[in-house]
Parts: sequence; C-alpha cells; structure tokens
Amino acid sequence: MSDNVRPASMSRINTQALALAFIDEQVAALRAQIGGKKVLLALSGGVDSSVVAALLIKAVGQQLVCVHVNHGLLRKGEPEQVVEVFRGQMKANLVYVDAVDRFLDKLAGVSDPETKRKIIGAEFIRVFEEEARKQEGIEFLAQGTIYPDIIESDGVKAHHNVGGLPEDLQFALVEPLKFLFKDEVRVVGKALGLPDGMVYRQPFPGPGLGVRCLGAITRDRLEAVRESDAILREEFAKNGLAGKVWQYFTIVPDFKSTGIKDGKRTFAWPVIIRAVNTVDAMTATVEDVPFALLQHITQRITAEVAGVSRVLYDLTPKPSGTIEWE
Repeated sequence: MSDNVRPASMSRINTQALALAFIDEQVAALRAQIGGKKVLLALSGGVDSSVVAALLIKAVGQQLVCVHVNHGLLRKGEPEQVVEVFRGQMKANLVYVDAVDRFLDKLAGVSDPETKRKIIGAEFIRVFEEEARKQEGIEFLAQGTIYPDIIESDGVKAHHNVGGLPEDLQFALVEPLKFLFKDEVRVVGKALGLPDGMVYRQPFPGPGLGVRCLGAITRDRLEAVRESDAILREEFAKNGLAGKVWQYFTIVPDFKSTGIKDGKRTFAWPVIIRAVNTVDAMTATVEDVPFALLQHITQRITAEVAGVSRVLYDLTPKPSGTIEWE
C-alpha cells in the first residue's frame, strides 16, 4: 500500500475516545521517528498547524521549534492568540516573528491578485528560511498536511508546504495528520485541549486579508478590513450564526463614495459582507441573515470603523461568484 493511501482499517475519528486513541498512537510514532532530534513547524494558528503543534508538544516537548510569522494579514487578535495559547499555556518553544512592515512594504502599490499571492508566498518562505537558519540541530520539518491535500494535490500541500526552501534545508517531513479529514482534525484538536477559537476556525485564505483588501493594499484600508471583520465575527457569535454559517468575512474595495458622518460630508470606503454555506466549496449558497441583524452590523461598522461610509451585502451564490473576491 502507498504511504499516501489512508489505511482501510482506520476508523473514522468522530468521538473523543477514538481521538485519544489516535493521539496515543501518534505520540508513540512521533517519538520513534524524531528520537532526540529537533523539529521545525511553521505555526500559522490555523486548525491544521495548531493541532500538529499540540501533538508534537505532547510527544517531544521543547524539541519542537514553532515559528509564527505575523505578516500583518491575519485577523484581529490571531497573532496574540497563537502566542498566548502556545507560549503562555502550552509552554511551547515558540519563535514569534514580527514581519508586518516587511510584507506590507513589499506589497505597496501591487494591485494584481496573483502578484499579491506570489509576493506573500515568496516572502513567507524567505522569512521562514531565515528563522530556520538561526536554529541548530533541526532535522525534521512538521507540516499540517491532511488527507484531502494528498487526494487533491498528489501529496503537496501548497499553503503549508515550504518546499521552496533551499537544497541545504531539505528536512525530513513529519506529517501526523496526513490520513485525517478536516472534521477529524477538529475532534483531535478538542481532545488535545485547544480552544474552540482555533479548533473551529473558519476557512481562511493563505494570503489572509491580503485578498480581502481589494487592489493595492494600504495600511488604513487593511485596518478597515480587520476591524469590520472583527465586528462581523462578534455579532455572528452573539446571534448564533458562528457555528451555522460556513464562512463569513468582510471586504473593502479600492474605491470610495460620498457619505455623511456627524453632519458632515465624507468620501469613504464601502465594506462588503460575504456569508456563505457550502459542503465542498465547489458551489455555495448565501446565508439569509436577518435584516435587523444586518442593520445592527451596518450601524456598528459605520460608527466604529475609520474611513467607512457604507455597508453592502453580497447576494451572489457560487456560481456565478466565487467565495473570495480575489
């Protein structure tokens, strides 16, 4: 049987008991594979990398070196959560890299979506390489590969795989989740004690808010995306939609319209709300958000987010619109 084929005998991990059995099995396998060596992990704070980190901390403790790169394109509070959970609570060997200025300077004036993605991906590899070279004794690279990644991309996970590292940094791979589906990863994460905010984090694009700040990214408009997104997430959680809607976020395009604030004329950005449900992300329907809630969210965003004068709701299903705008 191929190393990349899920064993037929493997049970679906859908209970805590099965998750705990999987954790015990993987801890033993990781200790056998890694021995006394050190392992490196790019810890984004997403579900997959967080569960891998928690598993490795349980298995090899301080032999794991986690690198969290804050590129300035994460949602509000996410870098702080990574540091608090892994360094503060789990006592992980965590390297925090503040690369916000570095990324945003590289992205200045770049409006093409694909060019933005390439810049973000390439710069991440460079930052990660620099941090890897500062470490001694690293022989393994951990990745949050899960089974759909293997099925869909022949074993290469594009948004986690740092295969762009130079030849002299080609570490042996550690992929403890590679036979799990996303729902199973979440069950394992809960059993490992990770907070719900990480375990049930909704899908997030690799370039982060970089593809939700449409066109050329500016720091003020990026902050408008981050702040409006935080309000949307807060209100959805308060109103029971956080677990019901598959993905929801805000977008701020690179144009302005006239408005009125505090009795004065303004010229400011619109915020676009997107909220969709899907099974496989190939098609998606738009969530029927109660109008009163949309009005409340609109009032909060226009009052609390600087530089914003309007709020719009995207009613387009997939097809004809994609889930993300860029």
